[in-house]
Amino acid sequence: MYKVYGDMLSGNCYKIKLIMNFLEIEHEWIHIDILTSETHMDSFRMMNPNARIPVLKINEGKYLWESNAILNYLAQDTIYLPTDRYEKSIALQWQFFEQYSHEPYIATARYIKKYLGLPKNREGEYLSKQEGGHKALSLMEEQLKKSKFFLGDKPTIADICLYAYTHVAEEGGFSLAEYRNIQRWFSDFVLIPGYVKMDRENV
Repeated sequence: MYKVYGDMLSGNCYKIKLIMNFLEIEHEWIHIDILTSETHMDSFRMMNPNARIPVLKINEGKYLWESNAILNYLAQDTIYLPTDRYEKSIALQWQFFEQYSHEPYIATARYIKKYLGLPKNREGEYLSKQEGGHKALSLMEEQLKKSKFFLGDKPTIADICLYAYTHVAEEGGFSLAEYRNIQRWFSDFVLIPGYVKMDRENV
């Protein structure tokens, strides 16, 4: 059985919980507290020398880290990862977008506000994330005007990776009221069989 080391309130970890639930993959969830530096313990760094969650334990001595790499691994040969070369590349395109143009703004602002309590010495950094976050949200909004999900009528790993932090973007100070297509996408996403809320009780 797979083991997942993570925190359900982390968007990157939540991605893994979603794909595992959607595909009904048996697994054990092991909570890791990043605020108490559990990821820097030697036992954790043996699994991921980069000291970050999530980590997927495939079997003894075989681990995988980086959330989108884990998503691709678990989605291989399933409906969540296209087999067509171009469509698969589009799914990857949105994953790279999420990591470089979305998460650094939306997830970081959420972390500063929700987890750190918006300390005075990070207020400037927090405010600097707003423009980039809204730029990412605007690009998503435009795509979701054209299709139900990011690659068409059915969800893929592109949707999973983008949903994780977008649906809690307001916790980072991003109002989603004007993004009507994103709101509609949220409504469609929660109807996917196996959907689970971002809650530590749902492990």
